[in-house]
Amino acid sequence: MKAGQEISTIFLLLRRVRGTLIALVLIYALSVLGLTLVPGPPDANGAVTHMSFFHAFYFVSYTATTIGFGEIPNAFSEQQRLWTLVCIYLSVIGWAVFIGKLLQISADANLQRAIRTSRFARAVRKLREPFYIVCGYGETGRLICHALDQLGYRVVVLELNGEHLAELELQNHIADMPALVADAANPTLLKLAGLQHRQCRGIVALTDDDDANRSIALSTRLLAPELPVLARASGRAAAADMASFGTHHVIDPYLKFGHYLGLAMHAPAAYQLLLWLTGLPGTTVERHRSPPHGHWILLGFGSFSQGLAATIASEGMPVTVIDLQPPTASSAQVSWVQGDGTGAEALLKAGVAQAAGIVAATSSDVDNLSATFTARELNPGLFTIVRQNNMGNRPLFERFDADLTMVPSEVIAHECLAILTTPMLAPFLRLAQTADWCESLLQRLTAQLGWEAPEVWSLRISAQQAPALHHRLNLDDGLRLGDLLKDHADRSQALLCEVLQLDRAGQPSRLLPPADLLLRQGDQLLLVGRSRARSRLDLTLNNAHALEYVLTGRESSGSWLWQRLSQDKKTG
Repeated sequence: MKAGQEISTIFLLLRRVRGTLIALVLIYALSVLGLTLVPGPPDANGAVTHMSFFHAFYFVSYTATTIGFGEIPNAFSEQQRLWTLVCIYLSVIGWAVFIGKLLQISADANLQRAIRTSRFARAVRKLREPFYIVCGYGETGRLICHALDQLGYRVVVLELNGEHLAELELQNHIADMPALVADAANPTLLKLAGLQHRQCRGIVALTDDDDANRSIALSTRLLAPELPVLARASGRAAAADMASFGTHHVIDPYLKFGHYLGLAMHAPAAYQLLLWLTGLPGTTVERHRSPPHGHWILLGFGSFSQGLAATIASEGMPVTVIDLQPPTASSAQVSWVQGDGTGAEALLKAGVAQAAGIVAATSSDVDNLSATFTARELNPGLFTIVRQNNMGNRPLFERFDADLTMVPSEVIAHECLAILTTPMLAPFLRLAQTADWCESLLQRLTAQLGWEAPEVWSLRISAQQAPALHHRLNLDDGLRLGDLLKDHADRSQALLCEVLQLDRAGQPSRLLPPADLLLRQGDQLLLVGRSRARSRLDLTLNNAHALEYVLTGRESSGSWLWQRLSQDKKTG
């Protein structure tokens, strides 16, 4: 079977057993024919009788499978009983061989693969809700699938490693996730996974192979150019290659974390706001101290450290690298100390006693923890940044409690979720980085909502997403933004949500729009709050009676269901 080609499993099974099946059919045919030809007992007139084809087939059918229920339609002659013995042995042997062949084929890897592929294709075709295709179910894929599932999105998974995909079946997800062990770089498999399905909303390429991610992105751009593509890249060259043919979002976790570190250095409030707004559902964001200015030490000088060195140097701070190999000529802005950094000698030579911070960025979690542990003993006030490569080592990193822990899978997951679920969030965060109100906004929002990651969503004032409000704006163009953000159960209470950005056609984006701003049809709003506030706002936007009460305070009777809902909300 060609990769990704959906073949009928029944056809494949019949093709494998055709020889045995033909032999079984011949046994039945020979047995029936023999019973019709062999003479039976004489009738009342002494004439020889013969069994009809119907009675012969009926007798063979139950004799071959159950070894008989009796002689029909009359008692057999000696010749018929002799032929029946032949039929019994032939049919039992035939069925035994046929069943053995079926058991042998059932363990065949190709047949099992065909069955899984067929089931997967049927499950994808039956999807009636919007879904995303996630290619790669490693640490990052697991985080994204879980988060999308918690947010109410369906997910289709392609993963080359069967052991990784086996973990998917052990997870407690809200909705089933169609999954297949397959190479997502194959365009035919992508089509089988729903690339051209009308409910597909995007593709996320998260494999650990840049070539595979590039192939996925290219296939999507050619076969479904209207779908957004998010692709993971492990270096600048790979990222530039993917961007060259129009990949919508290329995410390099090392480059992204370097950007985060630079943001934390010169705009700590904007960095904390970014972490809080892009937090994974159910997680709590803790506010740590900001990275200090001064001398920094980098342990290891791979692709991750090179980006961090450039970021720190751009802030005007000296950088010392501890590595077994000297930095390249292009890294002239850093000084070098030879060593692996796990011992005190190299750290002291690099000036750890006077350093402001250290970044342990090797590919070994043990080396990273060992080096930062030693550095913290030599300089207790040192700002520590540790790279975590394996999610299984999380308890160690939580116990160590570094100032910042860089987990590549979490960096990618945060970025992907922000882009997929709330496209307006990324532009807002870019604009907010240069704003001077980030600290006051962060304090105000966390005072209301706490430090648990909030729900961030966007909506458009349209007949599809906000039918009641859209219809009301046809009649009244004087509706203010602040009037909308009230509880439909008690309009004197404001909803625990806030509008971060308003986009209007032909106008620049408005950050933190005022409460007295007049709304228009087609406006797009970016909101932050709790899920309860979102559900109540959704009801207001979709129900004319709730909207009437929120805007004017007048309660209309409405339907029986609306009265019950309103009563439950007031008493709840």
